[in-house]
Amino acid sequence: MLKAIILIGGPQKGTRFRPLSLDTPKPLFPVAGRPLIAHHIEACVQVKELREILIIGFYPQTQMEGFVSDMQALYSSSNINIRYLQEFTSLGTAGGMYHFRDQIRAGNPRAFFVLNGDVCADFPLQELYSFHVERPASALVTIMSTEATRQQSLHYGCLVFDRASGAVSHYVEKPSSYVSTYINCGVYVCSMDIFTKLAQIFHAKGEEYGCISYSNGNGNGNGNGKDQGHIKWEQEVLTPLAGTDMLFAMPVPNWWSQLKTAGSAIYANRHYLDLYKRTHPERLANVGNKRGEGDGNLICTVYPDVYVHPSATVHHSAVLGPNVAIGPGVTIGPGVRIRESIVLEQAQIKDHTLILHSIVGRGCSIGAWTRVEGTPSDPDPNKPFAKMENPPLFNNEGKLNPSITILGCFVQIPAEKILLNSIVLPHKELSRSFKNEIIL
Repeated sequence: MLKAIILIGGPQKGTRFRPLSLDTPKPLFPVAGRPLIAHHIEACVQVKELREILIIGFYPQTQMEGFVSDMQALYSSSNINIRYLQEFTSLGTAGGMYHFRDQIRAGNPRAFFVLNGDVCADFPLQELYSFHVERPASALVTIMSTEATRQQSLHYGCLVFDRASGAVSHYVEKPSSYVSTYINCGVYVCSMDIFTKLAQIFHAKGEEYGCISYSNGNGNGNGNGKDQGHIKWEQEVLTPLAGTDMLFAMPVPNWWSQLKTAGSAIYANRHYLDLYKRTHPERLANVGNKRGEGDGNLICTVYPDVYVHPSATVHHSAVLGPNVAIGPGVTIGPGVRIRESIVLEQAQIKDHTLILHSIVGRGCSIGAWTRVEGTPSDPDPNKPFAKMENPPLFNNEGKLNPSITILGCFVQIPAEKILLNSIVLPHKELSRSFKNEIIL
């Protein structure tokens, strides 16, 4: 038996994903029509012998229970149990796994997957497990790795490994100088003996914190507000394991990206839609030019790839695509043109509106003949292995960096307005056009 762990963090994270994360937890943000971690679960379900998926984070149980019950119902025939385990406080990237070690070890699984909740990929989990099983018996962790540019690698966990055996000799999280172009994808297979290492770290922290407490005379704690169970997976587990014949890496050519900013959601949307052509073609809208209302089975003119929720209402004269996802209950009027965008549930797009490189929040209303446009933030196509750039919100001059346009939930834009490279917080009612602004 195998298990899978999906690490989703908690509500104080994801600040770069605002305002979209203000009303929807980032792990549940819809990408290609499905919540982000639903893609993780879908990949896990494909693994033979996998019987349980545990989602670990400190979002309130009430925010996750609806999603978990939906997933459990969806995969009820697969004989897979899906549960959410809520941390009592932020425990770091490994502390949650150690805290819930009894639930993970229940049923005596042979190994378990660990997936970071903010990564998007064509997850080759079965191949990763097979690779791990073929390593020496000493192998505790196998990392899924991919290649980045030399400059971008500094923003990730970098690893040096033997190309023949996969043994990792050196691992550094976000190094200050160049180490390797091979980076950590945030996807792992772990042997059950990893809990021995986690226990050693936990007890070492207990002794250290105890000494600090007595020397400072300030009770328990380590003086920096962290719980003893707060363990950093990358720095405190992976880095010491490198060079011990316990840490291995499998490089993959598959598409991979992190979901840090709203701009990266548009990029991930494109690739998940493209993946549907191979895995779930029934989710994609039929492609072609619709000549009239009664013209075949096309909902409207569609350029691939496009996802339209069955409950959405789309006028036959609208034009969608490429790279568009339309959520539940959305209404799209005559002559609307949408490309490279995500439109969330219950939004209303009035007649002849143009939406480019934008995310329209749930319940938004956009008036007729309005233009909503952002700046694409895709990786540089001229650089092999280039990943998404996640620039800060403002440049050195204090101006807003060009990026996609984002509308928070329930924003209202009147007719005949222009919104360019702007971010609008929820529940705003705009009265004029805006360019390169954050509307608070």
